[in-house]
Amino acid sequence: MSPTAANQNLTSPRSSIPIEGMSCASCVGRIERALKDMPGISDPQVNIATEAVTFVSDAAESLRTAAHSIRGAGYGVPTEVISFGVTGMTCGSCSARLEKALMGLPGVERATVNLVSASATVHVFKGTVQPQVVSQAVSNAGFRAVFAESTRPEDGVVESKKEAGDQELRNLVIASVLTLPLVLPMLFLPFGLDWMLNGWIQLALATPVQFYCGLRFYRAGYRALRARAGNMDLLIAIGTSAAFALSVFNLLRHGGVAAHSVAAQSGGHLYFESAAVIITLILLGKHLEGRAKLQTTAAIRALQALKPDRVRVQRGGVSIEVPIAQVEINDLVIVHPGERIAVDGLVESGFSQVDESLVTGESLPITKSPGDKVTGGSINADGLLKVVATGVGNESTLERIIRLVEDAQAGKAPVQRLVDKVSAIFVPVVLLIALLTVLAWAISTGDWEQAIVNGVAVLVIACPCALGLATPASILVGTGIGARLGILVKDAEALEVTHSVTTVVFDKTGTLTSGKPLVAFVKCAGQMTEAEVTAAAASLQMGNSHPLAAAIVARAQEAGTLPAMAQSVRVLPGRGVEGLVGGEFVFLGNRKLMDEKGVDVASFNALAGELEQTGHTVSFLGGTSSSDAWAIFAFSDPIKHGSKQTVAELQRLGITSVMLSGDNWGSARRVAQEIGIKDVCAEVLPQDKLRKIEEIRSRGEVVAMVGDGINDAPALAAAHVGFAMASGTDIAMHTSGVTLMHGNPLLIPDAIDLSRRTYSKIRQNLFWAFVYNVVGIPLAAMGYLSPVFAGFAMAASSLSVISNSLLLRRWRPASPVGQSGNQKKRIN
Repeated sequence: MSPTAANQNLTSPRSSIPIEGMSCASCVGRIERALKDMPGISDPQVNIATEAVTFVSDAAESLRTAAHSIRGAGYGVPTEVISFGVTGMTCGSCSARLEKALMGLPGVERATVNLVSASATVHVFKGTVQPQVVSQAVSNAGFRAVFAESTRPEDGVVESKKEAGDQELRNLVIASVLTLPLVLPMLFLPFGLDWMLNGWIQLALATPVQFYCGLRFYRAGYRALRARAGNMDLLIAIGTSAAFALSVFNLLRHGGVAAHSVAAQSGGHLYFESAAVIITLILLGKHLEGRAKLQTTAAIRALQALKPDRVRVQRGGVSIEVPIAQVEINDLVIVHPGERIAVDGLVESGFSQVDESLVTGESLPITKSPGDKVTGGSINADGLLKVVATGVGNESTLERIIRLVEDAQAGKAPVQRLVDKVSAIFVPVVLLIALLTVLAWAISTGDWEQAIVNGVAVLVIACPCALGLATPASILVGTGIGARLGILVKDAEALEVTHSVTTVVFDKTGTLTSGKPLVAFVKCAGQMTEAEVTAAAASLQMGNSHPLAAAIVARAQEAGTLPAMAQSVRVLPGRGVEGLVGGEFVFLGNRKLMDEKGVDVASFNALAGELEQTGHTVSFLGGTSSSDAWAIFAFSDPIKHGSKQTVAELQRLGITSVMLSGDNWGSARRVAQEIGIKDVCAEVLPQDKLRKIEEIRSRGEVVAMVGDGINDAPALAAAHVGFAMASGTDIAMHTSGVTLMHGNPLLIPDAIDLSRRTYSKIRQNLFWAFVYNVVGIPLAAMGYLSPVFAGFAMAASSLSVISNSLLLRRWRPASPVGQSGNQKKRIN
């Protein structure tokens, strides 16, 4: 090791990053080579036993760059999430400052701070950063981290918010009572009545407002200065202090002779009422803003309210009540009539009607009996149920829904990046403008008093808070509305991209059709019977989640010929399935598969053509014992109610619809013709769907892909935004940006329309936030705005941004799920 490197090792700490996927010594060398020449990193050492790499670096950005290189080399870097509430933030520059502080911690890969929900989410390399370190970083930035005992950051901060809200209300009442006597006499001045209070009385009334009710501005401003940053509170503290100090100066200089009159020229002006009114108006604005913020986060709180706090479980033959957090997998949960089901599970005993509209959107209760699945958060209507828990805690359906909504609300849309950059430099720029205003007025007029007043107006009217609230407030409301309807947006970026979609590509089965096909027809060849071919086909399809597989298994069950599962089963995407049945390899699938395996389907060609022309999907069954196909299966899959209206709604929105399907052309054309889609591709493999998506993208279209199966995952990932049906596979949901919890395809145009409305609100909010500052600051600098009016305008700007976002709640969806009010009634 060189002396330089040795010295660096003595002075710089060694950082560590965990690694997944290493298998041998060659992996070690590969990773070390990837990190060897990276700037900011020296002496990388990979330990395959501890599955981690250590190196010398004291820069957080170097760790993130190293993680990127490790992933680029083909290995994984596991991360974990630390979520917590934050108190003390007041404007967009606060959230930007905290985010910068968190990103400066070594081991933090990504940090997101949400001003509206007063929470932060930090993604760290697993095992590298402890919550205590994060808490200290938050404190150093001038805020306080509130960690909940549970995994919900809001749980721990709710009480703090309530206490802070109560204190704000008390301060507002006190400030209003003390400010009113200062303001009322001013109303009579235009009529020649000078009833202004004595200057010393004004001082007595204004002092508590300035230094008790306004103490929060001094505290937050001091924290910002200590962190070498600025925020709205700093501007308010400086502005009102300047007005208060100027008034005290004039009062002391002239005594109480004529200084009590705000109109007295000889006694000097007093601005006690200006400082008091500004603080009172800002407190009023913050109070109203806090109440409005609660409405923007109503969706999350309502979803969390669906979780029972305690639950009855049967252990050792005894029924006991335990906290929901103590329920474990395979516990027997007892659910009485009228109670919410606390966990996902299977009914072991009992019969009841269950309201599952949370997940299915179906307003009618569903009968549940032993063996049926139930979902946490749904309501048990009229019978006693004993449920074996299969999904508890973070793995339950309700928790996954909440997590998706929280992730979307915590994330930042790409448009917010510009706002963050503006907010970071906003306060220093405003302070500079205020200073230049004072100097310009003082030099040009010689009136330092008026110069200071105009400088105060500049400080007061500047509003970084409105800029900081413009985007997250709209996202919170938009994603909350989506959650009510069953539209779960993975992140803010997906919400923003969705608004610009120009083409929607549908998979057919499970999206436009019911996805629950039935075996409509079976025709056998030779001496084989329908029972024999159905049993062979069902043996191959046992355990397969494909809709056609479920139809064959159901047919075998009805016939009482359900066999054992085949051996060496292999699913061939886009073609079918093969496996060993009774010592012989058997194939079930489309013509492509039969051609590959050398199975002749000529005897079924005419029949297959007729069936396909009438909209059926056909599969052939064959085996190695014969070169001819054994049987043909015809499946019918009814079109979903709402599919035709979905295409019409998309057309109304100016969006083109395309259908891709692995089924035959006849079935695909029939569905497309019936629902109004003109662009159709059938008999396509997963890679063909991917190429089709890329082809559409190459034409400049913004593409949304709608699917529900494993074979749709590549296309979902390749599209600008993917829509996955929650009734489909997990991998489809993981690769999509939007998950549709209900089967109604009308949620697709609903999601796009909601995204457009949300993005429109973001643009409106940003426009007005910029207008307030671009117009207001120059007017204040030129002396056209008094400090009192500036305070009113500043408070109004933040409130108008949130109020405009809340107007999204008036939006009405096209889907019957949204129109019925079931969702709204359930969680509001």
